[in-house]
Amino acid sequence: MTTIRRFSALDLFSFNNINLDVFTENYTISFYLQYLAKWPGIPATGMTRSARTMGYMMGKVEGIGRDWHGHVTAVTVAPEYRRLGLARRLMALLEDATDRVYSGYFVDLFVRKSNHLAVNMYKRLGYVVYRRVIGYYSSDGDDPEDAYDMRKAMSRDTHKLSMIPLKHPVRPEDVWN
Repeated sequence: MTTIRRFSALDLFSFNNINLDVFTENYTISFYLQYLAKWPGIPATGMTRSARTMGYMMGKVEGIGRDWHGHVTAVTVAPEYRRLGLARRLMALLEDATDRVYSGYFVDLFVRKSNHLAVNMYKRLGYVVYRRVIGYYSSDGDDPEDAYDMRKAMSRDTHKLSMIPLKHPVRPEDVWN
């Protein structure tokens, strides 16, 4: 049995088992607290009956005009709790908030190009690769790794224009402009 609830500041002390995964980006405590302060209804965590953290999702809404969207900053599940549908349920929470509460056009996320399991999961959830971002992820001493910027249209984007893939890769500085 899994319970999903709002992520709280106290959860920062109980998710080390999850953040040890090589594909999970780690952030500073102030970064997580900023999300909790700005978007308190979006971050969520999955818990076992015995209150062990199974996984979590950090997200936000951002953008202007037709670029108003939900963004998945992190969704990760501890290895022992994978393939139970928890990531799908956490993603659905952000998608629902983006669509119904914030009336966003799409949800987007960045994922390492080499993380084939995650890329395939997002595709099964209806996401498409919108663009490849060259050198988005830094790595320890190695060459930076490319990311896929993946998107899923929400009901406000009736023609799914936000999902039309770009033909050429971009650089990280182009993502934020």
